[in-house]
Amino acid sequence: MTTVVSKIARAQGRDVLRSRWLIVYSAFFLLLAEGLLRFSGSDAMAVISLSMAALMVIPLATLMLSTMYVYGTRDFTELLLAQPIRRGDLYAGLYLGLALPTVAGFLAGVGLPFAVRGALGGQVGVLLGVGAALTFVFSAIGFCIALATEDRLRGMAAALGVWLFAAVLYDGIVLTLVALFSDYPIERPLLAVMLANPAELGRVMLLLRLDASALMGYTGAVFERFFGGYGFVVAGAVLGSWIVLPSVRAHRLFRLKDF
Repeated sequence: MTTVVSKIARAQGRDVLRSRWLIVYSAFFLLLAEGLLRFSGSDAMAVISLSMAALMVIPLATLMLSTMYVYGTRDFTELLLAQPIRRGDLYAGLYLGLALPTVAGFLAGVGLPFAVRGALGGQVGVLLGVGAALTFVFSAIGFCIALATEDRLRGMAAALGVWLFAAVLYDGIVLTLVALFSDYPIERPLLAVMLANPAELGRVMLLLRLDASALMGYTGAVFERFFGGYGFVVAGAVLGSWIVLPSVRAHRLFRLKDF
């Protein structure tokens, strides 16, 4: 990381860390994890329940927050663009200045209750890793939406629509496809549909490590059967590409945008 990028990221990161939404975000996961650990009966059940909640909340929160962040920092961005700073460095600083504090908030909120109980095992580590990866993914997607959409209201609506598809409507779409094309071999097309949804990839990675095969769902079962013991590695690699590709796209949009 260059000096310029680190300075911008630190400055923006300090502002994000002082904001109320990050405190609320971290407190939500902290209270949820603490409550589940107290009342679920076992650490394993708490991790499973927390995983399902994280897969819904992280995409929504990071999409909305990153989109609002880009619109909210426009004046700051224009000011820095008037300085001898490369656009690539400025984009990297802005992106990391949002994504890193958000990841830290999630890790602190989920990790602290488990750490206090000495329960930071492999399953909790996978949950923390997948949550951090999804934060980077949907933060980059939020940047893409905001940079491609000039109108703030339309950008927020688009971010909400992406969340609705990824976390809410996806299962219904898959079941509809299965019902309509049940007479055809659709396993490979379903794999392609699943790889196009980072939230579903995160869910499969979690459930593969949590030994919760009953919660895998149709696409998860197809994925496990197709890739066998390499499913976790494959899902992790594709999820990693989901961090890179939207980030590269957002970087290109930022370089070409006329502020």
